[in-house]
Amino acid sequence: MEAEKWGRRIRAFRKLKGYTQENFAKNLGVSVSVLGEIERGNRVPSEEFINGVAELLSVTVSELAPKNTD
Repeated sequence: MEAEKWGRRIRAFRKLKGYTQENFAKNLGVSVSVLGEIERGNRVPSEEFINGVAELLSVTVSELAPKNTD
């Protein structure tokens, strides 16, 4: 569940900033398949990955983090 929330947030921010999966993955130094797995919620992103995404997108990790809806 948590992986899915991270994936949706990462995908939404990536698209908002105008990145394709291909150029975003390249800038992060990961394969498109790894990025795709994270965005689909099939893989939990590492802290290092999350920090890289936040830096590349010029947002804070707390802005990127899934919001609790409980």
